[in-house]
Amino acid sequence: MGEKFFNAKKLAALGVLTALSLITFLIENLFPPLIIPGAKLGLANAFSFTALIMFSPVEAFIIVVARTLLGAIFAGNLSAVMYSFTGGVVSMAASSLLLYCVHPKISVICVSVIAAVAHNVTQNLIFVAVYSTTVAYSYMPYLILLGVLSGAFIGAAVTVLVKRVPTSVFLRLTGIKKINNIDQGG
Repeated sequence: MGEKFFNAKKLAALGVLTALSLITFLIENLFPPLIIPGAKLGLANAFSFTALIMFSPVEAFIIVVARTLLGAIFAGNLSAVMYSFTGGVVSMAASSLLLYCVHPKISVICVSVIAAVAHNVTQNLIFVAVYSTTVAYSYMPYLILLGVLSGAFIGAAVTVLVKRVPTSVFLRLTGIKKINNIDQGG
């Protein structure tokens, strides 16, 4: 009989990644916005990106959905779901396509940058659609720049994590035998 898609080790790893993502989101939510209203670095996305690399798009989407819903509830801002959720889904879809179809022709850092920019642009477009204002388009260059910077940081951090942590640690913690799409040195 084949291996279960969600075994106990994988569920535990997803629970830890979701918890880390949620905690990071809540801590980042305590700080004032960067440059423009609502702008954050999006550090919590590092954990769904890690899940994408360690497992597959399914697990990464689970973390995005859980974090956005729980984050909105815990932060007391349910209207943020439409922004975080759509931005997260578009970002993860872009990451998935690039990581599984184009990588290694483009680096993991480049994938992360494109995903972060897609996330920010999507959130801005949702804002424009909801509030019927084109003034928000003036934020786009700043959101793109912020996406490039945060995407590069998150991509580099996830790359270092996956390359520096020995494969045996991932095997013990998650039951996976190979980290997807990244050459690992250990």
